[in-house]
Amino acid sequence: MGLNFKKMTTNRTFTMIKPDAVKSGYAGKILNQICDAGFKIVAMKFTRLSKEKAGEFYAVHAARPFYGELVDFMSSGPIVAAILEKENAVEDFRTLIGATDPSKAAPGTIRALYAKNVGENAVHGSDSNENAQIEGSFHFAGTEIF
Repeated sequence: MGLNFKKMTTNRTFTMIKPDAVKSGYAGKILNQICDAGFKIVAMKFTRLSKEKAGEFYAVHAARPFYGELVDFMSSGPIVAAILEKENAVEDFRTLIGATDPSKAAPGTIRALYAKNVGENAVHGSDSNENAQIEGSFHFAGTEIF
């Protein structure tokens, strides 16, 4: 874990632009929307999760019926992983991305604009300060966070 990440936990969150949005060519538009909303990107990488890594990342959902599909989907293509910084980052980012179900997401939110459905919902956003730190540390070494 990077000291910078620990020091400002409440002002940082983690996101992934998921394989569906990357495949559809929306990564740049989503990153622009994130930056336009006042977030600063402090770590970012274009990568692909192996099934094993996707399974580890989503282990909290292992007992749920959609777990296998989720792991398959998240390892199906490249993602953009990023740590974002802004005051009240977790809550503000959750508002920016919108509801998990894009048909229920507020107009103009990332999911309303770019998600296909509940399963292919374009972007992940941490749901708590604690998970933001855990998820950011899962994807980035301290030397990769600025």
